[in-house]
Amino acid sequence: MCRHQREIDVADSSMDIAKGREVLPKNVKPLHYNLTLEPDFKTFKYDGYVEIELDVVEDTKSISLNTLELDIHKTEITCGSKTVSSSPKLQFDEDSQTTKIDFDESIPAGNKATLSLKFTGTLNDNMAGFYRSSYKGPNGEDAYMATTQMEPTDARRAFPCFDEPALKAAYTVTLIADDKMTCLSNMDVAHEKKAGEGRKAVTFNKTPLMSTYLLAFIVGELKVYETNEFRLPVRVFCTPDKNIDHGHFSAVLAAKTLKFYEEQFDSKFPLPKMDMVAIPDFSAGAMENWGLVTYRVVDLLLDEKTSSASTKQRIAEVVQHELAHQWFGNLVTMDFWDGLWLNEGFATWMSWYSCNIFYPEWKVWEGYVTDNLQSALGLDSLRSSHPIEVPVKRADEINQIFDAISYSKGSCVLRMISKYLGEDVFMEGIRRYLKKHAYGNTQTGDLWAALSDASGKDVERVADIWTKNVGFPVVTVSENEKESSIQVKQNRFLRTADVKPEEDKTLFPVFLGLRTKDGVNEELTLNKREDSFKVPDLDFYKLNADHSGIYRTSYPAHRLQKLGENAKAGLLTVEDRAGMIADAGALSAAGYQKTSGLLSLLKSFDTEPDFVVWDEITARVGTVRNAWLFEDQKTQDALRAFQRDLVANKAHKLGWTFKDTDGHIEQQFKALLFGASAGAGDEKTKAAAFEMFEKFAAGDRQALHPNLRASVYAVVLKYGGEKEYNVLVKEYETAANADERNAALRSLGRAQQPELIQRTLAYSLSKHVKDQDVYLPLAGLRAHAPGMEAFWAWVKENWEVLVKKMPPSFTLLGSVVAMASSGFTKKEQLQDVQSFFEGKSTKGFERNLAQSVDAVKAKIGWLERDAKDVEAWLKENKYL
Repeated sequence: MCRHQREIDVADSSMDIAKGREVLPKNVKPLHYNLTLEPDFKTFKYDGYVEIELDVVEDTKSISLNTLELDIHKTEITCGSKTVSSSPKLQFDEDSQTTKIDFDESIPAGNKATLSLKFTGTLNDNMAGFYRSSYKGPNGEDAYMATTQMEPTDARRAFPCFDEPALKAAYTVTLIADDKMTCLSNMDVAHEKKAGEGRKAVTFNKTPLMSTYLLAFIVGELKVYETNEFRLPVRVFCTPDKNIDHGHFSAVLAAKTLKFYEEQFDSKFPLPKMDMVAIPDFSAGAMENWGLVTYRVVDLLLDEKTSSASTKQRIAEVVQHELAHQWFGNLVTMDFWDGLWLNEGFATWMSWYSCNIFYPEWKVWEGYVTDNLQSALGLDSLRSSHPIEVPVKRADEINQIFDAISYSKGSCVLRMISKYLGEDVFMEGIRRYLKKHAYGNTQTGDLWAALSDASGKDVERVADIWTKNVGFPVVTVSENEKESSIQVKQNRFLRTADVKPEEDKTLFPVFLGLRTKDGVNEELTLNKREDSFKVPDLDFYKLNADHSGIYRTSYPAHRLQKLGENAKAGLLTVEDRAGMIADAGALSAAGYQKTSGLLSLLKSFDTEPDFVVWDEITARVGTVRNAWLFEDQKTQDALRAFQRDLVANKAHKLGWTFKDTDGHIEQQFKALLFGASAGAGDEKTKAAAFEMFEKFAAGDRQALHPNLRASVYAVVLKYGGEKEYNVLVKEYETAANADERNAALRSLGRAQQPELIQRTLAYSLSKHVKDQDVYLPLAGLRAHAPGMEAFWAWVKENWEVLVKKMPPSFTLLGSVVAMASSGFTKKEQLQDVQSFFEGKSTKGFERNLAQSVDAVKAKIGWLERDAKDVEAWLKENKYL
């Protein structure tokens, strides 16, 4: 077969043979879309018209493009001034979400053609494509706005298009709406004209070349807050029921961040304005649409009077994450979804990098070790994890990789590389990458090439192993006193403790970061299975200084004890101490060390002064308690008493009143220890929680500080009853802002009485809870055994309802499945989960389910190994 013929076959089969992906044929390429949309808020339909200018790459008698849930009424194809076909034959393929348009006359390669389509779509309530979002009008009635969410593959729900990231084109958008409506899109307004009585047609300037998933348009009654602190307008929008003054923090931060990124990237923000919009119904946290970023309300609007320190930090990180995407993702885009991590890993790293410069007192790199690194290692320690660069074949597989691997592990690899090259050299590589590939598409190798170019080091050789392989190593250390050296060996780490030889073939380049009394040696790398290294003095050494390396370190028992002493002596940084505890926790859960050793280590940290370390200590105690959730009550009570002993004195000392002089970290520290203490049944903090709550319930909102809100709610529901529950339902339904409402909703699952558990389950599907928030009341049920059991029984009973409410092609159903099943610890519970899904389609959430099953298996193994060990330790330490 001649090459030309073969290429046509490949195109017709819609398969990219080389990469095994389902993609559109390559016979035409979109250049420009002229798109007009007219939404109707009475029928929730919209009329659309699109003209797509195409470059004809091969002789063409058919055009395939992506469509989903659209009714196409009229199709026309022209070439120059000639109409090629005004009634071509259309075939829709639901599985591949494509419409194929066949016509009789061939268009020769090298021509330009125009495809025009008239269509109708639905403003759906699934938070995908062009959809409707509701809020309460001035008289309590439902009011609506229309907005978009295109990533990853939902532009095809909004209009017929070539919905692949590599098929960049320019867009001219026109929106037709009532005069009172605000119309927004990626660009600024070019012109506005009358479109009938009380109606207008708003046309926006043409966009630069961009991918379909970054297109956005919004129609609704909106309030605006504008700042002129950047050279271009920066605006925050919200619906009329919200307080627009709460947009001040994000607007000012965005203006400063855009200026900072322009300098860091040596690249001007290329659009004429930056809009950020709080959307009442939104499935993710935020979406980086170019020039028109959309957010959940709680991730954009900040009431500084009623918000906690952690809420403020989250909003700052989300805003800086989305704005990093304006360059990394929007200006330069991955060529297909297996490169998703390029966007998300970098934006995550960049948000921490910039947050650290804007708010040095937040010490975000310390928290990075307990947050980003641990969530990456946690998921990546399961067999059902995936490589950072994960092969994606079909549209329905993409949603499942928006996870801790693409975001957190991706950013950890970049942090490791930035440490390896030095931050200045790393940023120079980023500048070269953005300059070279502006308005284009890239693969991971292009980033490594730019970093190699800037540094003179072979980055690809080091980095590729981390992105193309699943998992990470545990580095086991043994000591040779005679030679004053350590022997280190790397093996794949699995939480289930059952690594097979064929799963342990990857040898990672492990940056050992050896800390000794002489400082940190950054030069040492373990490139092979095992090696030995000299240590100046075996009295003190620690690997993975500051925990920028992606691995766990397993020390001999006596060394762990010694490191505890070194920590008390001030020889270890905050990152070292937090990371060491995280490693010890993970290693004991996977059988590398005994859990009794972990408990002793945690006990030895009773004088620890730092918030981040305590954050990790309480997290690890929580992990043990969760694994023992279905064990006998005596053991559970003993573990709770251990937690109480560990945290109560420290909590009493720090106190739980807040002064204006309390720093950002101090506020979080007080809140953490108060919650951990009261939650473990400490009488003093428990009484304080009830006292604050009673005043709050009586109408004194000042009695409950925002930093303590979540802890107090959890405590009063755990130890209280229906009275407290009713107060919190009312708070959720009436509180002024989304942050306050969410805190109340999130706490409901903490109530343990059977009738309140059932109320929580029913409430999550009631009209009071938006689909985007279904999981919030359910989350608290995971904190106690009766809640877990009832949650899972409810999922089984309501499966059909849940599938209908949360279609599997979106991420919500997968989250609910994981929440309902991953907390189990018994073989018979695992068997029940597996048998329920036998014979059911798990398409769209099979990865979530596999990860849940792995997590439960890991806990079953942990208990089999260490239940007696923990019991003996609790007896020995007088808790049992």
